[in-house]
Formats: sequence, C-alpha cells, structure tokens
Amino acid sequence: MPGLCGRHVMIRSKAPLRISFAGGGTDVSPYLEERGGVVLSTTIDKFAYTSVARTEGREISVTSLDYDMVARYNADREFVYDGELDIVKGAIAHFGNGEGMDLFLHSDAPPGSGLGSSSTMVVALLSALSALHREPLSTYEIAQLAYKIERQDIGMKGGMQDQYAAAFGGFNFIEFTAGAVVVNPLRIAPETLNELEYSLLLCYTGKTRPSANILDRQIGAVQANADDVMRSLDHSKVIATEMKNLLLRGRLREFGELLHVAWEEKKHLDPQISNSQIDELYTIGRDNGAIGGKVLGAGGGGYLLFFCEFPHKHRVAEALVKAGGQIAPFRFEPCGAQAWEVRD
Repeated sequence: MPGLCGRHVMIRSKAPLRISFAGGGTDVSPYLEERGGVVLSTTIDKFAYTSVARTEGREISVTSLDYDMVARYNADREFVYDGELDIVKGAIAHFGNGEGMDLFLHSDAPPGSGLGSSSTMVVALLSALSALHREPLSTYEIAQLAYKIERQDIGMKGGMQDQYAAAFGGFNFIEFTAGAVVVNPLRIAPETLNELEYSLLLCYTGKTRPSANILDRQIGAVQANADDVMRSLDHSKVIATEMKNLLLRGRLREFGELLHVAWEEKKHLDPQISNSQIDELYTIGRDNGAIGGKVLGAGGGGYLLFFCEFPHKHRVAEALVKAGGQIAPFRFEPCGAQAWEVRD
C-alpha cells in the first residue's frame, strides 16, 4: 500500500494470550443468558501476531506458521467456511474482501492449548485490519466483533472470555449477561502481583485438544438443566468472586487453595475435562508442594497451572519435568491488543 510518502506500509499487531483462574464455562451460552457469568483472568507475555499489507493484485495470500501452510484466495469471491483458516476469512470478510493482501500469522501457543489462542488471533487480526482500513474500533468493539465472527459467523464452539481478555489485557474480573459484557480491571498491589507471578507455574502437557466435543456436552447439560453441571457453574461464579477479593487483599495462600477448589468443581462439567495424564501430573504437582492448580481452557490437554509457595516451586517444576511435563516461563502482560505501522 503506498504510504503518505510513497513508501510501502505494513501493519503488524499482537494480542496477549490469557490464563483463566476461575469462572470458565459460565461465559458460554446458554448459561450466561440464563444466569449470568463471571470470569477472573489475566493476560501473559505470550502472543498471537499478525502482519498484513495490501498488494497490487486480486489475490489474498495467508501464511500461517502455526499450521505450516500457505493459502491463497481470490479477493473477488465470497469466502466459504470449510475449516481452513476460517477465523482469517471471517475477519477479512468483515472489512470486505475485494482487494489483494498478504497476511502472516503466528502464535506463541498452539491452538487447543487452553490459553485462548484462536480467539486471541481473531483479536490480533481485527486490530491489524482496522488499522489497515483506517476504521478505528474501540476495545469493546474489537472483542464483540471477534466473538461474533467466531461464534456466530463461523459457528465455532466456545465462550466470550477469551476475546475480551485479549482485547483489554491485564487482570480483569469480567461479567457476562444476555445484554452486556462489563470488563472490570483490577487494581492489585504491585507486591501482590510480583509474589503471585513468582508463585505460579505453567506446565504444558505436550498435547493439545479440540474443545468442541467437551463444550457440546456442557451446552447440552445446561439445556437439559442437569443438576450437577448447573451447580458446578453456579459455584464457579462464587469461587471467581472470592478469588478476586483475595487477590485485592493480597491473601495469596487462600487464593491458591481456592484454585484447587475451582479445579475440583470444573471436573464436574464433563468427564473428559481431565484424563489419566492430567490427573497424574496434577497429583505429582500437589505431592511435591503445589497448593492448588487447574487445567486451562476447556480441558483434555494443553496447559496446567499450579500455585506453589516459594520453598516448593523448584521441587514441583523438577517433578513435573521428570514426569514428562514442559515448564513454560511467563510473566504477566498488562497491555491488550496493539497494532502499529512498519514502513520500508
């Protein structure tokens, strides 16, 4: 695209992945419309990245490092949602796909890892495309549009928390109702954040998982008003609120203990949320001093999060690695989605 001074302009963007402490599942329809949902989460320094530039021709070229593929589409034809890079097609279609462009995408975590990578990529794409088309979107608008593209236009299963976490960034207590989403940024004391960051341990199981089947069964259980699932979702909201209050008061050991309670509650939502490998890693973590923990995302694989007090963290990490887990260092990320221009 010619710039103001005749130079070629590329737009880059990034959006942060998230870890969810409690409330996951209450942001999924139809539960949130019936009873409202709440989620406590934070973003971390792992990102989804995009680069996009206009081209002279009528071809849209998409290079995805995560899927190790290059796809090409005719800019004059309507997209078909067939499972191939559908989130990219949905984002482009919102702005109109009548012009050629090159896109490059990659993420610090694979899809199905439990860190919200798919939704985060949509947020990063929308941030870049809105900058490219000079159509500014507010943070709420980016999150709402990302949800619409994934859940309504494409029909991907899932909730609402990931889009808002990626768009806003930082520690948030997010409230969901049928008519609105409210993102409440948390003013947590710096010493509490430092100690919490030091106390958390992220462990990759080495396996990703498709979440659609787990979510399908959860949605079916809510529609059937299944007592155990509804009770677990209701209790998850209470736990999320209590954990938020503990964070604000700097009571981290109790926060870690509730993380364990949240995991025990989450397992009631579907029998495939956990499995023998996850159970083994979690038991090893607890046996070596972790106070609490949980699987991130819908479950079945991906990342485990542990809370460990200072004397035990190194021992927990060593035991998890010996059992086949992979420790993933991270830090909290306070910023949400960002886009910027690069001129050659």
